[in-house]
Amino acid sequence: MKKMLMVALCGTLALFLFGCGGGASGGSDGSTSDAPQQEEQKKPLDLSGEWKQVNSKSEDSYQEATIQDNVIEINWVSDGGDTKSLYWSGTYEAPTEATESYTWDSVNDTSKTANALLASGDETKTFTYENGILSYEASALGTTTTVKMERQ
Repeated sequence: MKKMLMVALCGTLALFLFGCGGGASGGSDGSTSDAPQQEEQKKPLDLSGEWKQVNSKSEDSYQEATIQDNVIEINWVSDGGDTKSLYWSGTYEAPTEATESYTWDSVNDTSKTANALLASGDETKTFTYENGILSYEASALGTTTTVKMERQ
């Protein structure tokens, strides 16, 4: 009787040890496969910072932008940087996902642009980021052009 009890106990112990060992290696495999997924997760696109027009026809007259704190401000720059005039001050909606391209509609902050002589009178302006270029349409004196900017 004691021998039967010992055999049953050893069998139960063996099943317990091997059963737990199999589950532990399965859990280990699960955490290993999770690690690459966490490494692959990218941060949302960050467009904050300074931007400068790269398609201006003049070296000392161009537009520059600053994106920070959910605001985009754009200035006309002339005289080699000595003169700046506000063109746009509006909302910036930052991307919430990792992406290679992004478009948002900025709402004009008329409390800042209403008295600026060279400011856009548009209520909204569409901005697009793609391949390292921030672009939008700018109008002055009846002429509309697509401004292209790169981060500085």
